Amino acid sequence: MLTTDDAAALAERLLAAHADGSLLEPISAARPDFGLADAAAVRAVVTARRRDAGWVPVGRKIGFTNRTIWPRYGVSAPLWAPVWDRTLVRADDGTATVDLGLLPQPRIEPEVVFGVRDAVPATLATETSDASAATEDGAAVLAHAEWMAAGFEIVQCPFPEWRFTLPDGTAAFGLHGRLVVGRRVPLEGLDAAAREELADRLTSFEVTLSRDGEVVDRGVGANVMGSPALALGHLAAVLDGDGDEPMAAGEAVTTGTITDAWPIAPGQTWSSHYGALDLPGITLTFE
Repeated sequence: MLTTDDAAALAERLLAAHADGSLLEPISAARPDFGLADAAAVRAVVTARRRDAGWVPVGRKIGFTNRTIWPRYGVSAPLWAPVWDRTLVRADDGTATVDLGLLPQPRIEPEVVFGVRDAVPATLATETSDASAATEDGAAVLAHAEWMAAGFEIVQCPFPEWRFTLPDGTAAFGLHGRLVVGRRVPLEGLDAAAREELADRLTSFEVTLSRDGEVVDRGVGANVMGSPALALGHLAAVLDGDGDEPMAAGEAVTTGTITDAWPIAPGQTWSSHYGALDLPGITLTFE
């Protein structure tokens, strides 16, 4: 286990690299025993430093909920990290422009974002390949969501060639760079039948991801732990089990990429289409 001083030193190293866009060797290269508990300690220091600097947490990101990409990145479980007022971008009309600035090795991920209405029970966390079970549990999660929106998470990686362990990625801000949130579709007021119908579509809808008008990838909702709604339930259980602050009303939570994560560069325009989910997509230009 890291000492308090070690956690602080690693956090400062990551924050300094983020400030100038430089790359670092993974923490695990020098500390082969660097584990998730150590990473959580570093994340706590980073969170405290950012709060002290005036950053305001506005939600969470969940990463690596898509099992289809685990072999590519060498991970075997999801991770989470805060989303901040300085990393959130609103695209209420379905369009936005993002300056990639010094984000190292940025990539784009099409996701489903939920607005939290009240605490999601930690018991609603079952990942399942059973469509009926996913629909039932997903509908129960949706009862605690205020809205839903298309999202693009811009992830970044300070480790060369995107090579890292899960604890490395957790410590490095959960690889979070920006979260672009599209037009919010209200979910409050849905009756039980409507929530169940939506939960069913969340398991089977298809996202189409395009760059400069050309389709580059497609993915289905079931890629994300069986359903993006189940990913929200998973986060509730993880936070409860680790003793972290539970999700609170008003938070925006993005649930993980439905396709692979794709490299991006200034001058490109990317767009998403959510098929049968009937969720307004986003057109995003990078500077």
